[in-house]
Amino acid sequence: MGIPTSIKFEDHVKSNQITSVPLLDVGRGNDPLKQEFMDAFAGILETGRFIGGPHCQQLEQSVAEICDAQFGMGCASGSDALLLALMAIGIEPGDEVICPSFTFFATASAIDRLGGVPVFADIEPGTFNIDPAHVESLVTDKTKAIIPVHLFGQCADMDAIMEIASRHNLRVIEDCAQSIGATWNDQPCGAIGDIGCFSFYPTKNLGGFGDGGMLSTNDAELADRVRLLANHGMRPRYYHSEVGINSRLDSIQAAMLGVKIRHLDSISRGRQQNAANYDRLFAESGLSHAVSTPVCDDRSGHVWNQYTVRIEGSLTRDEVRQQLADKNIGSEIYYPVPLHQQECFEKLGYQTGDLPETEKAAACVLSLPIFPELNLAEQGYVVKSLLSILLEREPVIRRAA
Repeated sequence: MGIPTSIKFEDHVKSNQITSVPLLDVGRGNDPLKQEFMDAFAGILETGRFIGGPHCQQLEQSVAEICDAQFGMGCASGSDALLLALMAIGIEPGDEVICPSFTFFATASAIDRLGGVPVFADIEPGTFNIDPAHVESLVTDKTKAIIPVHLFGQCADMDAIMEIASRHNLRVIEDCAQSIGATWNDQPCGAIGDIGCFSFYPTKNLGGFGDGGMLSTNDAELADRVRLLANHGMRPRYYHSEVGINSRLDSIQAAMLGVKIRHLDSISRGRQQNAANYDRLFAESGLSHAVSTPVCDDRSGHVWNQYTVRIEGSLTRDEVRQQLADKNIGSEIYYPVPLHQQECFEKLGYQTGDLPETEKAAACVLSLPIFPELNLAEQGYVVKSLLSILLEREPVIRRAA
């Protein structure tokens, strides 16, 4: 349920007795599924098939169906999924791949590992996703691919990205690590481009009990190539046509994820409801001058892996985060140092100011708890605490409810 329209912000936050809110409570989500997990684990023990097997095949099929893709290919992690995708499309030393700088390290490290050159694009300030206009300006005769990251659970502008890719004959690898189930114009991410890459790290919307990853595609040749490369380039056994890597999704992870994927729709709905609750609470709190809430593109079906605000008042983001921690409220900064400013990429020659929107975001973003089991009282405590922190520094003019 949402926030009743008859309840004002002040009435709600006075009534709750919450004193702490974690950023993520994995146990709260897993506890109701314990017996299903145990039954799935027992099935693995009985078969003895710890690599590959029916659980992996079923998960591949389930993810492919979510993506409206023909093929799903399991692997050991989301990072490996990106590496395998780049290997499969033939990225070679010197090839340029355009990607955002405002993303997790794996997006660019996979390019660098193959000798490719990450070319960093700026972001759209509202959605935090890669800016297609800047992507267009970065295309050269060395460009081979674009990696749009569907950040925080919201798809990048895939209409614009695919149009650019088509015009310049570029491959598109979707980084869907945070966005399983997200859509763009009602089309699921993961098969809009040439290939999609997913992570099952425990903090993701579909999180496993360790590392795990998946790729999705409608291209049979790419699917076959990913499977070959993920198994040392070996086919048949002990015969290697090329050098691949060892990146297999183990059956225990697949079985556990097979339990959770049946609940993915309700997980996404819980996150979407919590995002709507936050929007309402923030609108009623009078914090709009100091906290900018996330922007959701009308074309995008957001699944809210993160609820990320901008702290824009007289207090810095880091000061606000510390004071939230003092009130036992979890938060996180995704991401404090853009990739173009990381020490390992100094060789690329980027300077401060090259990606202004990326750098602004890195200085002020803060992600708040939004896991699906979060309740309204906890969200009220988060917003109330933010209000009290900001009121200590500056007056707040409330908007009429």
